[in-house]
Parts: sequence; C-alpha cells; structure tokens
Amino acid sequence: MLKPGRQRGFNIIEVVTTIAVLGILIATAMPSMTDWIKATHVRNMAETTQAGLQRARTEAMKRNRIVTFWLVSPNTTTSPDDTCAQAADSAAWVVSLDDPAGKCDVAPSATVAPRIIEIHGPGKNALGITVAGKDGAGDAATSVSFNGYGQTVGAKPLVNIEIEHSDTSQRKLRVEISASGSIRMCDPAVDQAGVPKDARACNNPV
Repeated sequence: MLKPGRQRGFNIIEVVTTIAVLGILIATAMPSMTDWIKATHVRNMAETTQAGLQRARTEAMKRNRIVTFWLVSPNTTTSPDDTCAQAADSAAWVVSLDDPAGKCDVAPSATVAPRIIEIHGPGKNALGITVAGKDGAGDAATSVSFNGYGQTVGAKPLVNIEIEHSDTSQRKLRVEISASGSIRMCDPAVDQAGVPKDARACNNPV
C-alpha cells in the first residue's frame, strides 16, 4: 500500500525572510514612486492649463470676437466662486468674454455677465503645485486675450505660465503663448540654443 507523500508548508523562518525581502523592495521603490506622482501632478496641471488656453483661442476664432483666459483665485477650489479674483499664482482659470472677478460662480452663458465659456478649479490637485503667470517682461500677469484670428491682443498679456512642484528637485514645466496665438508646453530646463534644437525646449524668454 502506497503511503501518501508528506505535505510541506512554509516554516516561520521562511515567512519572516520573505516579508523582510518584500519590505526592502517596497522601501527601495517608494522614493521613485513618490517622485513619479509629483511629476505626474505637474504634467497634468500643465496639460489642463494648455487645454484652457486652447479653448479660449478656439472660441475666439469660432465667435470672431475677443475671448480671454484668466487665472483666478482661490487656487485649490474645485469650482471658483464669487470670491474669485485675478491671480497670477493660481491654477484655477476661467475662459470668458468679460472679467470674471467676483462672478466666477455664474453659470456659462452667452448673455449673462461675465459671459463664461468654461470654468476650471483644480481642487486638491493644486496642493504642492506652484503657478506663476508672467508677461513678456517677466512681470506677473493674469490673463491673455485672443481675437478672431487667434492672435493675442491687449497690453502685457500672459506669455509664460510656469508650473512646478514645491519640491524643487522635480522638473518644472512651462506653457507658453506666442503673439501669433500658438500654445505649447515646454521644459525650461532644456537648452534653448541646442543644435539641432530640442523639441522640448522653450521659445519664449524667461
């Protein structure tokens, strides 16, 4: 008569060793995962800002009238309200025909001031993110207007929107707007004078 084979399980030493190895692997991976999450937040914010600017330009050409992209406070709200004001250091924005200050809670409308087209509030995604809107001279700027040809108009419009994490070891991104109205995301750390020029490099001055 055949005897059943012995069933062998894990002993306590093997279990403890496995847990220790897993702990070491997780601890090693944590810093890189944290950095990846921070970099993703910066990129998502830059892409959302770029999309808002493009929406303003597209609407201006479609309507054949001036449409403006405004950076507004408060920074971390999920939907700007009637406390909003123009703010060069905020990730929240409004696309509208009129200045939305104090009226960001108005529903999008073609007739009711400030004739809002789109509102964006980043909410908690803005935590740890620094935004800096600048004009061509490097001074703080809060808005840029586009005409029916998609070109920027007005005095001292937004030219660069710098987006970075409070952890300054992370890569910074910039959304830049040219006088012709082109909008692109770039990396200010990439050499602008490279030959051939790196496609990631920025065109506008700092």
